[in-house]
Amino acid sequence: MSALVYDCDGVLADTERYGHLPAFNVTFEEFGLPVRWSDTDYAEKVKVGGGKERMKTLLTPDFVAAAGLPTDQDALDEEVARWHRRKTEIYTGIIHSGAIPPRPGVRRIAEAAHAAGWTLAVASTSAEASVRSVLELAMGTELASRFAVFAGDVVPRKKPAPDIYAFSVRRLGLDPAAVVAIEDSRNGMLAALGAGLACAVTTSAYTGEEDFTGASLVVTSLGDPPPEATVTRVLNDPLGVHPGPWVELTDLAALLTAGDAAVAEHTGAPTSDPPGSAPPAPS
Repeated sequence: MSALVYDCDGVLADTERYGHLPAFNVTFEEFGLPVRWSDTDYAEKVKVGGGKERMKTLLTPDFVAAAGLPTDQDALDEEVARWHRRKTEIYTGIIHSGAIPPRPGVRRIAEAAHAAGWTLAVASTSAEASVRSVLELAMGTELASRFAVFAGDVVPRKKPAPDIYAFSVRRLGLDPAAVVAIEDSRNGMLAALGAGLACAVTTSAYTGEEDFTGASLVVTSLGDPPPEATVTRVLNDPLGVHPGPWVELTDLAALLTAGDAAVAEHTGAPTSDPPGSAPPAPS
């Protein structure tokens, strides 16, 4: 059984710059915290997996003193959890407003994958409420209901650790060799590769200059045919899939078989059948 697993932020919608950043800053203001993150600041913060973890980067001794925060670790953790709950409320309000459009191609590809019998999932280290709001925005209620959602603190380590992808694959009973992950960041790509998945990258607002060595395909977006007519630009195609003006499900399926062939070329091992193909008939 083949599967398509999307990351959420930056993949389903460009939510980091237009959703998470303003939600963090409104939260800081509401709690009277002496910090506002600029776009440049946040370009560094997105390299930290998880919203609470990004907030915890603030907690230097000087900041804790300036903000009048407790020094007891348990009390400080609870304070950060309060900030993060409020930040999630603000963020989901931004998503529900419809202010941030879905990224090109994500729904089209998911519809094709569902029609072809692929398993659909989202694997993200963002809060589950945030992930579900973006998923419904990008896919619509009916298609979103076809997705398994793995998010938030279901695993102890955030990306680039492979835990969220390994957990997702294990819970769904999938063969990692039959799974394509769609990511937008180096940390996400490393997580997918660490779990043994093929990874296609669609670069987003803060990730265009990152190193995506190891990805099976790197594009500016999945693209869409007319009337949307959003054309993708291929940045790296190491397996020679050669997508057209927009990425198709057949291109993603080819990443699985092309990657298998590349391994066989270097090891002398036979290639496996394409996902979903029948075994050869006996002679």
